[in-house]
Amino acid sequence: MDTLNALVAFLNFIVIPGLAYGSQLALGALGLTLIFSVLRFSNFAHGDTMAFGTAFVILFTWWFQSMGITAGPLPTALLALPFGILATIAMMLATDRVVYRFYRNQKAKPIIVVIVSTGVMFVMNGLVRMIIGTQEINFGDGARMWLSPQDFKTWTGLAEPLAIKGTAAISVMAALICCALLFWFLQKTRTGKSMRAYSDNEDLALLSGINPERVVMITWIIAGALACIAGTLYGLDKSYRGIVYFSLLMPMFAAAIVGGLGSPVGAIVGSFIVAFSELIVTSAWKKILGYLAPPDWLGDGLYQALSTDYKVAVSFGILIIVLLFRPQGIFGGK
Repeated sequence: MDTLNALVAFLNFIVIPGLAYGSQLALGALGLTLIFSVLRFSNFAHGDTMAFGTAFVILFTWWFQSMGITAGPLPTALLALPFGILATIAMMLATDRVVYRFYRNQKAKPIIVVIVSTGVMFVMNGLVRMIIGTQEINFGDGARMWLSPQDFKTWTGLAEPLAIKGTAAISVMAALICCALLFWFLQKTRTGKSMRAYSDNEDLALLSGINPERVVMITWIIAGALACIAGTLYGLDKSYRGIVYFSLLMPMFAAAIVGGLGSPVGAIVGSFIVAFSELIVTSAWKKILGYLAPPDWLGDGLYQALSTDYKVAVSFGILIIVLLFRPQGIFGGK
């Protein structure tokens, strides 16, 4: 019985949060790796793009709620999500037209464009502060739990209740749907094949008659949609605060590089590696171990390797190790 309780606690504190967080990172890392593959630079503004899109989702969520429109057991933010996606795409296309296109036409070195994206990051961060402020916002509604802990205890007779948050389940399902649609698009559609050809060999793609500006536009559209979805899911699961999304840059870049920068499959696999690594290192294991060992053996410690304040250090450590020993990543990226 104690072993089953320990297993349920492990699911509660490691597996379910890891799947949710990994799904959110995967959507963000996919946008990063698409931009790197097609536009050939690391977009440091991606975290604040997520914050920008989520800010509009929150505004539309509040508007719907003020009119009495909800999604029942689901978060109202899901109804507002298409409007946030449109706002994010509009911002990314406008930024490309005003900023990035100039450097693309000048054939600027990637490091120059990275520096430019850092400037865009600060501008976008300022816009988010102007639009929605700096306070912490909880905008989730609907059913908080998809599996009642009390019902689980009644059914099983276990002391440890299994808790499945609605936002965690939605994050996993949304990631599955988005990833399936993205891979179908890249593999089966003419535009997707054009993007892959442009990514593999720009000169040969141009000789084949592929319109580079159209490829760039589609890339920004997809990356913008993924950024808004990822940011909204993260905000629903945790809470929204614009500055927090900047700190997501490190785990997203770590995920993309671990899997292989430029590889969509690698971005997904790397995201779950980073997510579970962070949770395993920063979670307090005392409750799980309490079911497996006598109480007097454990003492007063939390059995936590690092405080949750140092989660980014785990991502940074993984990033350094991969860059030192396998810079091309698991799937052999660029």
